[in-house]
Amino acid sequence: MPQHQDRPLTKADREWIFRRATAALPRKYGAAIKEGMTDAQLTVALKNILGIFGGRGAPGEPSFTFMGAGLRIWGGWRTVNHVIEPPLYAGMATIAMARATYGIADPDNPQLRLF
Repeated sequence: MPQHQDRPLTKADREWIFRRATAALPRKYGAAIKEGMTDAQLTVALKNILGIFGGRGAPGEPSFTFMGAGLRIWGGWRTVNHVIEPPLYAGMATIAMARATYGIADPDNPQLRLF
């Protein structure tokens, strides 16, 4: 079986990993995403989507692992070791990436959205 060729992740790779790890978020929480979600609501939703532990790896694609505890997502062009490697996204960085990726407004933020 061919091994993944290890190489640095690009910005597009990181976004692909995030979208794959959180793919169920817009399907399950589509209405809430349209209305906007507070950080607390988004945290609960992401924990639900990420679950206890999961991941995926396939030839020609980055491998990724995720965990709801701490909202952590790891990824790489080889099998990642979630025990010793730092995650790509964790905590508030995961929330910020979800907001940017899926256009989730924060109703607690008094600043008006520009777009």
